[in-house]
Amino acid sequence: MARSLVDLLIAHATEHPDRTAYRFLATGDCTGETSEIHDITYGRLADRTRAVAAWLQDRGLAGSRAMLLYPPGLEFISGYLGCLAAGVVAVPGVPPQGRTQNHRALTRMKRLMADADTKVILGGREVIGALDTMAPHLPELADVTRVATEDIPGELSAGWQAPEPDADTVAFLQYTSGSTSAPRGVMVTHGNLLDNQRIITERMGHTPDALAAHAGELFVSWLPVYHDMGLIGPVLNTVYLGGTSTLFSPLHFLQQPQRWLDAVTRYRPHTSGAPNFAYELSLKHATPAFLDRLDLGAWKVAFNGAEPVRAATLRCFADTFAPAGFRRAALYPCYGLAEATLMVTGGSIDAPPTLLSAADDGPHAGEADAAAVGTGRPGPGLTVVIADPETHEELPDGEVGEIRVAGASVARGYWRNAVATRETFRARVTGREGRFLRTGDLGFLRDGELFVTGRLKDLIVVDGRNHYPQDLELSAEMAHPALRPGCTAAFAVDTGADGSGGEQAVLVAEAAPEAAAEAEKITEVIRGALGDAHQLAVRDVVLVLPGTIPKTSSGKIQRRACRSAYLDGTLSTLGAPTAG
Repeated sequence: MARSLVDLLIAHATEHPDRTAYRFLATGDCTGETSEIHDITYGRLADRTRAVAAWLQDRGLAGSRAMLLYPPGLEFISGYLGCLAAGVVAVPGVPPQGRTQNHRALTRMKRLMADADTKVILGGREVIGALDTMAPHLPELADVTRVATEDIPGELSAGWQAPEPDADTVAFLQYTSGSTSAPRGVMVTHGNLLDNQRIITERMGHTPDALAAHAGELFVSWLPVYHDMGLIGPVLNTVYLGGTSTLFSPLHFLQQPQRWLDAVTRYRPHTSGAPNFAYELSLKHATPAFLDRLDLGAWKVAFNGAEPVRAATLRCFADTFAPAGFRRAALYPCYGLAEATLMVTGGSIDAPPTLLSAADDGPHAGEADAAAVGTGRPGPGLTVVIADPETHEELPDGEVGEIRVAGASVARGYWRNAVATRETFRARVTGREGRFLRTGDLGFLRDGELFVTGRLKDLIVVDGRNHYPQDLELSAEMAHPALRPGCTAAFAVDTGADGSGGEQAVLVAEAAPEAAAEAEKITEVIRGALGDAHQLAVRDVVLVLPGTIPKTSSGKIQRRACRSAYLDGTLSTLGAPTAG
């Protein structure tokens, strides 16, 4: 029985050494003169993994933490697996690059290095070279070994000694993106990884017959590999099953969103997906000429997760891409989080997603989107309950409360943070045995299916009524085309000098600079839309410049940071705020 993903890698390399494990589209293009495609076989990947592992073992680094700083490409995979094969705890990070991102990435890198007590940095040649140049000015790097893994000799692989991890041995630290708090290192064990791979495989229908029907083509993905959805899904499920997956850079997707569906057409994978915003972005580029060159008929699982799944997006995507062969039943909303390794719930293969309209008496009745989206049922071995966050009582079907999870995929806790671990990973549910993970997410169950409604800490309560910020944000974005999709933040502020006036809602939205002349008109339209759809009078509507709303490195809106900037008066406003 496999003790880790490394055991499975070695087995695949022994049985099928010449099979392609991954290909990487270096330019983002899969055809034409601009395409540049790199690939690596299972045999080669196993050799590189063993070489990296032997290099780490030779330096006595087993048991320590290694930060991984790689640009998009295949080298990250052998670096990550090399850590697992050496008994080193991997810490995926965002590589410093570009003037603006450089400052953010450096700040996060230093924070993670200190928290994880990093002893070694593995990375690409350019990243390591840049760090070597900066080392005299960064005392954090003084005692940290740095190596470009491309430069590790292949012959070292012969000296590798296989570790013997058990299910509770920490494999890596997945630092949270910090959408509502400072990043915390989730301790993901080898047992967590294997259990969640089993869940992903079952829930997404990655059976031997299904893979054979796709000639072994498993994923097409541009998702960042230093985040859980891009790593645990496309990268690690490929090693788990021995299939073939195609990867490319998130930047290349953002530059030309058409590249995603072009790659799905070219390689015909079983599964590909992204957060909701990517489907919206693809819709914006769905010209007749683009649709004519697509063939999406082989796409079985189009997963949608990591941020609120919008019913309108699902409907529009299915309708728009149907002429290219896309099937509505391929739409696959899902839910997960780093604290549960990744996947918690997923939809049913070959069945369209569940949309609860206002007529279904759901909690979203009367809202602009007019539907709550089901994220499927728990993976095998996982228990999902809805509990009152204060009394810990389990709530009945249809009632909104905190989502809590138990099972072998739930991680050990937060690295060196006993208090947060106890609060988050050791929760109880009255009448249930064992401990549960407090996800901090709100939702409800209906006929065994989970519907996610928002974040507990982001909930806005005005005059005794609950409002989910993502619903207000969606209504605002639908109200006027000047607002940028996915770039709106709604939050609550206390009124009155001592906060005794209760909460009121504020909405901050990015808009195109040319909209400044009509800022007052746009804010009035938004106010009217929120009043009509939610019976809510907002305190302020603030339009800000593009790219200025705080987001995590994974693209999630940081509502609390935006609230702080609003209260501090540091928002980059497009026009003067209007007060109600």
